[in-house]
Amino acid sequence: MAMEVLMENKKEKKEKRKVAWGITGSGDRLVETVEVMKEIRKQYKNEVDIVVYLSKAGDQVVKYYRLFNDLKEDFDRVQVEINPNSPFLAGQLQLGKFDFLLIAPATSNTVAKISMGIADSLLCNASIMGLKAFVPSYIMPSDYEEGMIVTQLPNGRDMKLRIRKEEVERVKKLACMEDVIILEKPEEIRQVFKKHFRLEKVQ
Repeated sequence: MAMEVLMENKKEKKEKRKVAWGITGSGDRLVETVEVMKEIRKQYKNEVDIVVYLSKAGDQVVKYYRLFNDLKEDFDRVQVEINPNSPFLAGQLQLGKFDFLLIAPATSNTVAKISMGIADSLLCNASIMGLKAFVPSYIMPSDYEEGMIVTQLPNGRDMKLRIRKEEVERVKKLACMEDVIILEKPEEIRQVFKKHFRLEKVQ
């Protein structure tokens, strides 16, 4: 009986695995991404801690869309960029503290910088340093396919945007990098978690 209790306590104290979720300054599909991540958080709450990292622009956009409180309430931690090394996400990725880095949505600025090895922001630096340590980066670019898109503003109005071939070319360059996986839409994030984590069966 004592042995069974001990084994049960060990199960309860089992350290959960961790995922770093970065949000940049894109409002396109931001609401949908947050909703998908909320569902994933509930589904994997016993196996995975999801730590949210906001770029400086991401912090502004999340507040503009009135999502900041949702993130604080639904996720394990929310941290905001101070500089490229603070919070020290790059170091934690290299030390193996996180299974992977997810950047969703990722602005064309972030995509361009990572593809060119420019590490002057928190999430760009984290991705580049993580890749050096074989930590995969899953990136959902806001500008994925050339043409016109319609995104919804917080007030409900639609805004038409043009995705230029230059942005698409940078996404293609990023997709060619080792251990970088491009996601087209928020729903694909579910498959990422399914690939990395096995849900425990509820008795």
